[in-house]
Amino acid sequence: MTVQELPGAAAYRPAPPPAWKPRTDPAPLLPDAEPYRVLGTDTAAGLSPELLRRLYDELVRGRRYNAQATALTKQGRLAVYPSSTGQEACEVAAALVLEERDWLFPSYRDTLACVARGLDPAEALTLLRGDWHTGYDPREHRIAPLSTPLATQLPHAVGLAHAARLKGDDVVALALVGDGGTSEGDFHEALNFAAVWQAPVVFLVQNNGFAISVPLAKQTAAPSLAHKAVGYGMPGRLVDGNDAPAVHQVLSEAVARARRGGGPTLVEAVTYRIDAHTNADDATRYRGDGEVAAWREHDPVKLLERELTARGLLDEDGVRRTAEDAEAMAARLRERMNADPVLDPMELFRHVYAEPTPQLLEQAAQLRAELDAEEESR
Repeated sequence: MTVQELPGAAAYRPAPPPAWKPRTDPAPLLPDAEPYRVLGTDTAAGLSPELLRRLYDELVRGRRYNAQATALTKQGRLAVYPSSTGQEACEVAAALVLEERDWLFPSYRDTLACVARGLDPAEALTLLRGDWHTGYDPREHRIAPLSTPLATQLPHAVGLAHAARLKGDDVVALALVGDGGTSEGDFHEALNFAAVWQAPVVFLVQNNGFAISVPLAKQTAAPSLAHKAVGYGMPGRLVDGNDAPAVHQVLSEAVARARRGGGPTLVEAVTYRIDAHTNADDATRYRGDGEVAAWREHDPVKLLERELTARGLLDEDGVRRTAEDAEAMAARLRERMNADPVLDPMELFRHVYAEPTPQLLEQAAQLRAELDAEEESR
């Protein structure tokens, strides 16, 4: 017997669902079809000359910093260095848009962003040298520890931003992550919490094309990483990551929006990693020289240098002075990193627990005895 044959079946009709409509209009949340650019457009004419020179000086300094840190790995002074050569515009802009009270949450590749925010260049490399925990006081500099695990800094940024908002503090958190990090669960959890809580946090994805050797096309089928924002209910912005003023403008707008209570923003900066993933990587195994050469033509330093020169804001003497300042910074960094650090093995047991466990106390006592015995035998 079918439903239609049942007694009273003619009167049975399921109630239609209530009228449904999106809770939020998705259109304003969608990114532009093309990455936003400033250099070479009419918008560039209205930019502050002081900002352009500051960006240029930091880009040149950052390029030299990357080269020097890479050389230190070859000399055995650093265990590893993930270069951000080619991505300097993202790093510098991220540092310069923040107020002193704001927080930066970097990934392992973002040492340059930390330096541009004011961190001592040598201290930024301490973790990569393997000398001591973070190498700097996060609270003093408002810079979270450099995060080697992918995307774990993102929920931390959301938590800090949400806590600041609950306390009434006028603080914004800016969290950096690579395209590979967007494939981690921490990325999705952070964006979801940030949007639900309307936390004052900005996510900057530096899409440099590869998660080590895995190209973006093998990580996601989304039109862009910025399009992922709409799924969480936040705006997504797409920007040319090698156009320093464009990145600065987009991030400035996102930070201002977060500060006035507008909630989070996901920004995707399309850039390229010129160097290998780290000094332990052979990038020639998964990409061709032609691809790298094409991106060198879109170099962030040269793009800004051409703009400044065309506007009469930079001449040969200015280029030379900026290069000399960057070289002086590299020389100081070399001198400090070439000095052998004074290490205390007992520091292994400090800063692990507020109250050391019995096992740690036992291990510490054993090491102390071994060190004392070694000292007596000399």
